[in-house]
Amino acid sequence: MKYQYLTIFCMLALLSSCTISSKKVTDTKEYNVYLETTNATVKEQVLEDLTFWQEKFTQTPNQFPYLSKIASAYSQLFSTTGEIEYLKKAQDVYQNLNKKTNYSNSSYLRGLAANYISQHKFKEALMLLEKAEEIGDKLEGTQKMLFDVHLELGNYKQAKSYLDKFSNDADFDYLIRVAKWSDHRGDLNAAIKYLEQAKVKAEQSNIASSKQWIYTNLADFYGHSGNIQASYNHFLKALELSPDDAYAKRGIAWIVYSHEKNPDEALRILNTVSQTYHAPDYYLLKAEIAKFKGDLDLYQKELESYKLAVNNPLYGDMYNTYNVMVYTETFEKLNEALVLAETEVNNRPTPQSYGLLAWTYFKQGFKRKALKIMREHVANQTYEPQTLLHLAEVYKANNKLKEAKILKKDLLESIFELGPLTEKDVRNI
Repeated sequence: MKYQYLTIFCMLALLSSCTISSKKVTDTKEYNVYLETTNATVKEQVLEDLTFWQEKFTQTPNQFPYLSKIASAYSQLFSTTGEIEYLKKAQDVYQNLNKKTNYSNSSYLRGLAANYISQHKFKEALMLLEKAEEIGDKLEGTQKMLFDVHLELGNYKQAKSYLDKFSNDADFDYLIRVAKWSDHRGDLNAAIKYLEQAKVKAEQSNIASSKQWIYTNLADFYGHSGNIQASYNHFLKALELSPDDAYAKRGIAWIVYSHEKNPDEALRILNTVSQTYHAPDYYLLKAEIAKFKGDLDLYQKELESYKLAVNNPLYGDMYNTYNVMVYTETFEKLNEALVLAETEVNNRPTPQSYGLLAWTYFKQGFKRKALKIMREHVANQTYEPQTLLHLAEVYKANNKLKEAKILKKDLLESIFELGPLTEKDVRNI
């Protein structure tokens, strides 16, 4: 618990509350109506669809498209509930479907690849997409996913080559990917510009899924840029479309916590979400907020809930990054953290993964080894605030104060994204 920071904050707040910022952008009346909804209706509808397609397939087991419908229903159930069992059931169906068609249908290959991407099995997804590329059917759709996977794997030259293959400023899918590319290169303004163009396309087409995607992603990017009001407004727009959108509610909770410094209200929002949406990282977020407000009992309770949730072997490597951070910062399980960090580098050799590896070595006391990894694989190769914060800490520990101070300026602009618990760490660089 960072008591010194909280004391200073309360002193600066003067006449306002110790926990509530004067820079309020949210309105409880606007989002409360969405907190009262549950995903029960959507879940029931998807379960009905699932039963329908399962019965159809049982009656005509040679109709493979029915399997695709079943897998899609399981995927939607995962998106709606966050329950990993549904994602794994979708995987099983897609694998069965591809076996039955001898891995010769590019649509089914892309379906399984998308499932693997959700599980952070990027190398496995890449193999499937390369097979789909060889088949050549609906090639542009495959190329778009190949861009996504190469970007996730840190294969940036290959990612850019695929982006150039389907360049089209009138295409929604291209615009959102060139926005991703711009963000990777550290050009946040360009990323927002492309997402705003994609928003126009989505609203013109009036496709609900496209609008939902663009509203939540624009909300994130507006938050990164410091436009908190626009971020909040777009999370609301997402909820207007889909009142059950857990991610949009989480986004509003983050604004309430990180920007408005109102931890009790942020926890209230998250507690309503976690009644029907189950993902381990929500426990970590609630633990962070509990720590900020000084409720150490709740902090420990949420951490234990996280540990219990991620012990489910079905998650595989999905929570490696979170676990490395928890093990290095909370449980001091540094050997376990190192194993997971090395696994992440092997699975996904990005600057962020190498940053985790360097940070783990740093926490073990190997500051020079951490510096070497940071210089070779992280410095000037990523703009991710958490990774840059670790880089700055490693610089500082190795007496590279000039380099650390340069990073500090950018990090001070990322306080909203990093969260209030991190602000003191940034200011002490």
